[in-house]
Amino acid sequence: MGCGAEGVTKAVLAAAGVVAEHRTELIELDRAIGDADHGENMNRGFTVVVAALADATPETPGEVLKIAAKTLISKVGGAAGPLYGTAFLRAATKAADQSEVDAQAVVELLRAALDGVRARGKAEVGDATMIDALTPAVAAAEAAAAVAGADIAAVLSAAADAADQGAESTVDLVPRKGRASYLGERAVGHMDPGARSTALILRAFAEAAR
Repeated sequence: MGCGAEGVTKAVLAAAGVVAEHRTELIELDRAIGDADHGENMNRGFTVVVAALADATPETPGEVLKIAAKTLISKVGGAAGPLYGTAFLRAATKAADQSEVDAQAVVELLRAALDGVRARGKAEVGDATMIDALTPAVAAAEAAAAVAGADIAAVLSAAADAADQGAESTVDLVPRKGRASYLGERAVGHMDPGARSTALILRAFAEAAR
């Protein structure tokens, strides 16, 4: 069973709701190792995404993702805007003009998003960034999609579970990218806020798919 523009819109709106719900948590995570703006920036950006989607009539999943991408790039400050914006834009480009996406297509969109974030941020697994959540999420999604009869909800649930574990793994890492890298060993013991927001968004996608 595929997912069209309406379903993708609901998923993005669900992500916006989760970001708003966890705004304070993301601020506090970033306060410990950064400049405390991640939660506020993400919430502001997704609030504008909600408004942009309300004013638009996207007809394909790609169009929904493109609206989100352009809004996040222009409205989210710090590193999160370019990284999340690039993720959504790469996914939108991959979706092209498909009227619906199925489970395998969702995997391809996630892979495109990961490739975009990696190219933009120059980070790899182990650097204590959102890559540590997104990389295992994509691998888990690929594995889930390979199971006969797997649907979009199963693929996204597997991705969200893996992202949760990936975000948790950043607690024990020494950051090698971003503002947190300036702290070196002092940052150990703190979860990366970008990894946490990635896990939250993927969980919201999974819940919406159900």
